[in-house]
Amino acid sequence: MTDNSLTSNEDRQVNVLTAQEKIYSYLVEIVQNWQPEDVLQKFEHLFLDLVNDDSVPSIEKLFQESNQQEIINTFKRCCYILINNWESNRNHKWIQELVEILAKYKENTQKSISRKNNVNSSIIKFINSNDYQELKLYADRNERQEKTWVNRYASYLLVAQYLDRNNPQEQQEAARKLSQHLKDKFKFELAMYIARSQSAASNENRYVNPSILGDDVLRLIKMIVVKKGVFSYENIANIFIKQTQNQNLDEFKQSIQKYLIYSVKEKEFVRTLKQELSARLSAWQVERNEENINKDLFLRICNKIIDFLTTEDSKVPSKLFVMLLSQGHPLTLVVVLLKIILISQNSRSHLELRIANLIRYYDKYAEYECQGIIYFLEIFNITFAIYAENIEYNLIKMKEFDATDEVQLNLDAYRVFSQLKRDINQ
Repeated sequence: MTDNSLTSNEDRQVNVLTAQEKIYSYLVEIVQNWQPEDVLQKFEHLFLDLVNDDSVPSIEKLFQESNQQEIINTFKRCCYILINNWESNRNHKWIQELVEILAKYKENTQKSISRKNNVNSSIIKFINSNDYQELKLYADRNERQEKTWVNRYASYLLVAQYLDRNNPQEQQEAARKLSQHLKDKFKFELAMYIARSQSAASNENRYVNPSILGDDVLRLIKMIVVKKGVFSYENIANIFIKQTQNQNLDEFKQSIQKYLIYSVKEKEFVRTLKQELSARLSAWQVERNEENINKDLFLRICNKIIDFLTTEDSKVPSKLFVMLLSQGHPLTLVVVLLKIILISQNSRSHLELRIANLIRYYDKYAEYECQGIIYFLEIFNITFAIYAENIEYNLIKMKEFDATDEVQLNLDAYRVFSQLKRDINQ
């Protein structure tokens, strides 16, 4: 390659980058100042109809020598500039309109051979890709009847989007906001459903159960919340943190295994977890076994255990996950994951990313084939809404039983009450 060709290529790249920034800035300006329908019409003219406009460089001329990925990346960021702004201003209808326009564009372009060029082909490739499926999550946000079972867990799929540094900043920001919105919505609906379902005077249809577990969700919550007081998961976690502060990595490996199986009653579950986790941890970072545990090692080992318990390659379920889930104790597995987060809050996003990986793996199966993973995800949703969020749940005893009766055997004697947690720093 000659010096002239190198210079020419560099000049072209600079010109493309400059033109891209003009397009991005133009879209930001109009989406913040124009009516959504006018913005969408302009977007359609520029990218789909390839109409020349004096306000921005010609899309068709700009990308006539570009590869498809360069065009797709530009188009994707432009989509998220609109989505992020509409999401912030609650103009959700127009996100749905954008998705529908792209769907119609694909259908019309495939019928018209004359319309196909480099830009058309690249946009069709985008619409046929996982990028478009991710974009559709923003349009499906308020649909009560989700199109697939996977959509019920969109908050985790969105976590995967905002943690991916390869995504444009606008997509990361939109994903973070929508993920939090969906989590808050689930928390609120769960709290209101619990409150109303225990009140004889309330209208049962006023608040919809956000879980698919039906009336069993109330008993499940009682089973989760009953673990309060001195031996609560939070207190045990705090004790563990204090007791392991001066341990080396090898000692910590032993301690965290004991912590995770503490109070677990299912013998087969404990045996499987001990056997598999011991083998995996003993071989992990052996060269650092004598190092004192620090924040970095603490976080890394917690994240690694999450990998062992979910997916180790972010693509397929781990051997341990499949084994534990097949034993029929999804609540116990969820509690073990919860115990990790209670000692390592910074592992929360890593765990949610792994949950997203699992969802994407099982997405290829029909719902009736995924009942085990769906039940696990429902329990995961509820447990983390109770323990790892800002709403506190408590059991209040409403009936008296003999002192010999155990709380777990008389859950019908208790009601669940929820309230916002106090900020101890205030």
